[in-house]
Amino acid sequence: MDHPQNPVTVEVSNARSAAAACPGTLYVVATPIGNLGDITLRALDILRSVDVIAAEDTRMTSRLLNRHGISGRLIAVHEHNERRAAETVTGMLAGGKAVALVSDAGTPGISDPGAQVVAAARAAGHAVVPLPGANAAVAALSASGFDAARFLFCGFLPSRPAERRRALAELAAERALLVFYEAPHRIADCIADMCAILGGGREILIARELTKLHETLRRCRLDAAGEWLQGDEHRRRGEFVLVVEGAPGAAREEPDKAEGVLRVLLAELPLKQAVALAVQLTGGNRNELYSLALRLKQES
Repeated sequence: MDHPQNPVTVEVSNARSAAAACPGTLYVVATPIGNLGDITLRALDILRSVDVIAAEDTRMTSRLLNRHGISGRLIAVHEHNERRAAETVTGMLAGGKAVALVSDAGTPGISDPGAQVVAAARAAGHAVVPLPGANAAVAALSASGFDAARFLFCGFLPSRPAERRRALAELAAERALLVFYEAPHRIADCIADMCAILGGGREILIARELTKLHETLRRCRLDAAGEWLQGDEHRRRGEFVLVVEGAPGAAREEPDKAEGVLRVLLAELPLKQAVALAVQLTGGNRNELYSLALRLKQES
């Protein structure tokens, strides 16, 4: 008598797929975010056995492969050719080849190229198998000490100041933890904008160069984060993950904080729109905030 598939059968199937890649399958492989030792045994098995490795930067991936004595055919899949590369990969899958998709660091498609390739493979009916591993956002959360039952991964904020501030204003009322990636040349300005818009009383974890030689983790209030960054130029170098406390419950902003929020919003938005957003962010009285906005507008 036939029996439905049970968990044991699934586990055995997964174990076999880790040892050798299956034809016509796309494997989404997480790679180390810094320390080359942070690669899983299953990932190494797949990288050895696939026909092609689709890499964000073939030079970066070659270093990882060389470290583990792996040779394989590499093709480039980066942000400038991802659509064309997706067609190439699906063609290979249709021809029965097994393909591994990797980014420079971490998991493909998470603030990295790869999503279009995965979408194309799935749309064409090919199997897509994820191989979990290193992830900067999760690593930072695990060492933050925050209650991470709910968090919102925001990736990189816009690089233009006005757009960044607008994005932060839209997130200011979010109760969940906020997780961002940031580049070294924007980190100081980003922290300053967070302090002004989200409020200096919130706690932040600054995770810098995770798993690398100069890994640094600093937890403090947002209004102290800027001073800490300025205290040593090395603290502003490298790749950053920022974990910020969510908005407080029903607490209302103090008048001076409401004024600070309005000043930032008025610099980028029309008066009525700035007031409407300030009401949502601070919980303040609309008429009072409108009067305050008029005064600030006149002063400027």
